[in-house]
Amino acid sequence: MAALAMTSCSDGKSYAQLLNEEDMYTNNFLADQHVELAIPADTVFEVGPNAPYYRLDDDGMLYMQVLKAGTKDNRVEDDEQIYFRYTRYPLALYSNGELPTGEGNNISLSPAWFRYNNFQIQTSYQWGQGVQMPLRYLPVDCEVNIVIKSQMGITDESANVQPYLWKLTYERRQ
Repeated sequence: MAALAMTSCSDGKSYAQLLNEEDMYTNNFLADQHVELAIPADTVFEVGPNAPYYRLDDDGMLYMQVLKAGTKDNRVEDDEQIYFRYTRYPLALYSNGELPTGEGNNISLSPAWFRYNNFQIQTSYQWGQGVQMPLRYLPVDCEVNIVIKSQMGITDESANVQPYLWKLTYERRQ
């Protein structure tokens, strides 16, 4: 990582400068939200559009708001194939309390999928760890908003050093 910090990117900014900008974009969004710095000890999250964003990791790479908690005992298992729909919003374009236009597959016919906790296969690895993280705490049929910084996001985009807000819904298919 030190080598990355010393090289400059195509727009003339160092990796360290891009990381600082990513922190600024993330903090700009979170400043307009209620943020809890810890997950509830009983993992019973507040739910709804006014629920807080919970920091999920010590490094501040992931912040989750639970919109729908899902059905108790509907937990995911390792290597289980999970389908998801998403809309994601670039936080670099967030301003004045307004999200920019999102992109994703929330309205398309085909959900994306991964195998939970199996990062050995490309279809799981490509989405990054952030998309899977809510299922560590919530049932499969949950719905969340999650802030994902680049290091935990889509692998093809990690070099762009851009944070996104993802709206995610998960499901199983029989």
